[in-house]
Amino acid sequence: MKTLIILLVLIGVFFLVKQLIAGPSITPAQAAARFAAGEAILIDVREPGEWARGVAEPAVLCSLSDLRRSRAQWTPILAANRDKELLLYCASGARSGIAAGILRGEGFRAVNIGGLGAWQSAGLPVRQP
Repeated sequence: MKTLIILLVLIGVFFLVKQLIAGPSITPAQAAARFAAGEAILIDVREPGEWARGVAEPAVLCSLSDLRRSRAQWTPILAANRDKELLLYCASGARSGIAAGILRGEGFRAVNIGGLGAWQSAGLPVRQP
């Protein structure tokens, strides 16, 4: 019984820490509404080779690797949108979660909205870059 209680506590702590690290999350429909209202900018953090498979219609393309290195793509986007919420996605939500954490650490309001598949499943528009 004692082992079961310890296991349940550890599972609870794991999910709490995971939520604190990942930060807030919203659905693709909520992200589209915030973008349409002019409150946010949508950013695809996948790598350039992945963009050929399609990107969310309103997305700006800024790879995670560029965020971690030269920031050639990111610098003008961040400067122009300092007052907006940054809504990030990738293929699965993992890289966009990393990018959101980096940007929140720098004082930006960054939210991971998950993967492109969720955007498409919500019936939201996709374009070819």
